[in-house]
Amino acid sequence: MSRTLNKVMIIGNVGRDPELKHTPSGIPVTSFRIATSETWKDREGTMKEHTDWHTVVAWRGLAEVINRLVKKGSRIYIEGRLQTRTIDDKGLQKKHVVEILAESMLLLDTKRDKYDGRDYTNNDGINGEESGTSFDDSDYTDSFDDDNFFSGKSQDIPF
Repeated sequence: MSRTLNKVMIIGNVGRDPELKHTPSGIPVTSFRIATSETWKDREGTMKEHTDWHTVVAWRGLAEVINRLVKKGSRIYIEGRLQTRTIDDKGLQKKHVVEILAESMLLLDTKRDKYDGRDYTNNDGINGEESGTSFDDSDYTDSFDDDNFFSGKSQDIPF
C-alpha cells in the first residue's frame, strides 16, 4: 500500500504584519512571510548565514487569530502542509507558487503580555474558543478564480 505525507513544521520570524483579506464569499484569509536562517562555518572558519523566506497562508478562524496576534518580527511556529498554485501573471506567463497552508500556530515570543501562551489551530476562534470553523479543502482548491481571489487591487496581494 502506498502512503504519502505532506507535513511542514517551521520556526522563524515574521517579515511583516499579516494582512487579513476576505474571499468574494467572505471567508477570511491571511498570508505572510516567515524567515528561517541557518548558520555554519566554512572551511576557513568564517561564519556564514543563509536565510530562506516562506509564504504562509491561513484561512478562517486561524487567519483571524494570526491577524490579531502576529506582528512583524514575531517568532512563530507554524505547522501545516505544502500547497502549490498556478497564477496567471496578467496573461504574460504562468507562475507556480509554493506556500505553506497553516493548520496550527504557536507564538514563541517571550512577551506574555500580548499573548496568552496557547497554541491555535484552524478550529479555534478569535478568542481561542471553538468557533465551529473547520478546515475544509473544498474552500481553497484550484477551482477558485485567481484573478478575482482577493477584493481590491492585485498589487495589494501580499505574495
